[in-house]
Amino acid sequence: MVRKTLQWIQSDLARPEEQLAVLGDPARVPAGRFAGQLESIGAGPLRRDCLQIVQINVGRVCNQTCTHCHVDAGPDRKESMTRETAEAILEFLARSTASTLDITGGAPEMNPNFRFLVQQARAMGRNVIDRCNLTILLAPRYESLADFLAAHQVAVVASLPCYLEENCDAQRGTGVFAKSIEALKRLNNLGYGREGSGLELHLVYNPVGLGLPPDQQRLEHDYKQQLADRFGIVFNRLFTITNMPISRFLEDLLAQGQYETYMQKLIDHFNPATLDNLMCRSMISVDWQGFVYDCDFNQMLDLPIPAGGRPHISELTESALVGLPIATANHCFGCTSGCGSSCQGSLT
Repeated sequence: MVRKTLQWIQSDLARPEEQLAVLGDPARVPAGRFAGQLESIGAGPLRRDCLQIVQINVGRVCNQTCTHCHVDAGPDRKESMTRETAEAILEFLARSTASTLDITGGAPEMNPNFRFLVQQARAMGRNVIDRCNLTILLAPRYESLADFLAAHQVAVVASLPCYLEENCDAQRGTGVFAKSIEALKRLNNLGYGREGSGLELHLVYNPVGLGLPPDQQRLEHDYKQQLADRFGIVFNRLFTITNMPISRFLEDLLAQGQYETYMQKLIDHFNPATLDNLMCRSMISVDWQGFVYDCDFNQMLDLPIPAGGRPHISELTESALVGLPIATANHCFGCTSGCGSSCQGSLT
């Protein structure tokens, strides 16, 4: 898997402009474009309504190489947020009305400033989310991580794409399911996912293959039953997230000759009811260098904010963000298909 990851990193498609060229190619998009879809229903350009969440990608260093990863993260990546950038983000957070700092990666916990960010944001009274791959909790040098998260009441959003070992390992690597179960038990032992503990534990489902996520509520029921019956594991909520046709997943679609088929499925299932609740309306995404984007997916495509290009968090004011149009492209069909998709799961 590491060798394959290096091939992706070195390929032309790994460059954001090459990804956008594929996504925007009218010959490759079976029907229409996202901006045209919005115009056809009188929705106009998307705009940010408010700022509730500051999501930061602290780097692409990760202990896993998942096939669906839109960040193209892995053990061989070097991008990692510095203390200076972390401090600039905290300064922005302090002067904003955003209630939540959402930390992602890679494996965000592998960034040397992860604990500093958590401690400072919690000291401000902000909620903190850790988007955790679970296996990092068992890795050497991270044995105290679960206790740290619990001590600071960090909400854990953990990737577990299936409650079946075969499907999970097919997407995330051999042995990942067993380690994930062990990590979940460790979190449960600390109180995570248990009623009245105040320690939130949410799981994330990504489809295996070309499907769209099923009904979130029904799947959550199945997850809870399966994990409780087989392993004694409890959690709060399940978030279903559509696989986005960018980075590693886009490369895989093209290699299989399935890109057009997948895009057509997203377009055919476009749901206008998702538009009001899109995550880009209430969040910003900050990369490991401190540059700001409308969402994490736009960040990976280097798709700049329409007004003002690619501002740096150190220069940004919240008032300058509210009401701005949001940059869109054909990958946005991924967030607006079916029940919709966001970092907090389905939208309808």
